[in-house]
This record gives sequence, C-alpha cells and structure tokens, in this order.
Amino acid sequence: MAKLEEGMKAPSFSLKDTYGKIVKLSDFKGKKVILYFYPKDDTPGCTVEACAFRDDITPYKKKGAVILGVSKDDAESHQKFTAKFKLNFPLLSDIDTKVCQAYGVWGKGFMGHFGIIRSTFVIDEKGLIMKAMYRVNPVGHSSDLLKLLD
Repeated sequence: MAKLEEGMKAPSFSLKDTYGKIVKLSDFKGKKVILYFYPKDDTPGCTVEACAFRDDITPYKKKGAVILGVSKDDAESHQKFTAKFKLNFPLLSDIDTKVCQAYGVWGKGFMGHFGIIRSTFVIDEKGLIMKAMYRVNPVGHSSDLLKLLD
C-alpha cells in the first residue's frame, strides 16, 4: 500500500454521492477539501466521526473547506446513514475500492480484516495534499482538523 504524502497531487476521482450525483475532486478547485475515508456506515467509530463533522460544519465552511466522506457502502446505505444522523455533507460510494487504493487506504485494518483504513486527507485549493493522516482515531478528529486549518 503506497501512502500519499504532503505536497503530492491528490489523486483525482469521480464517485457517486448519497443520491447518485457524480462528484469529482475537480468540482472543488479553489476550496479546501477534507476527504475522509471510513470503514462502514452506521458503525460506532464511523458514526462518532461523521456526527463530529456534521456538528462542526459551520466552522469548516467559514474556513473555506468542504467535507466529503468515502466508504465502500452503496447509495442506499449512505441514504439511511445520512437520514438517521442528519448528516449535512456528501458521502461517496467507492464500491470497487479504486479511489481507496489510489489514496493508500485499502488494506489490513481492524482486527486484521481487509478493508478501508480510517484515514483523512486535507487537500488545498490547488489540489495538493496539505495533510495525510492514516489510522486516525475518530474521537476528537474533527476538532483536531479544525485547529490544523487555522
């Protein structure tokens, strides 16, 4: 698994969001992007992380940043997760794991099982990686990222 490093160009992507709309990284040129990869909708750690991003959405917007969550789950799963927790940012479906592989987050994770390794990338306005964080702890992660954007 090749890890991405700060200063590298972020791999481009084109994924369907919660409602089937195609979302591309290039759609956000001129904005900072918080691209976070998480293992599974509606599981304990993933819910903690998503709800923290939801609760912190206003400060992110004030800093010119958008939040995008990526998992292997399909649109139906994302719709249920979004509705249940009133998520206010897009969740993207990487069913074939090509984007996960491009970002180096597909591998042995929780309890040695193969899947998405919880990771976050802060991408700057020009599409370069400002910060690459692998194996993040969902507790306090959003507030730590906000400090990083100051």
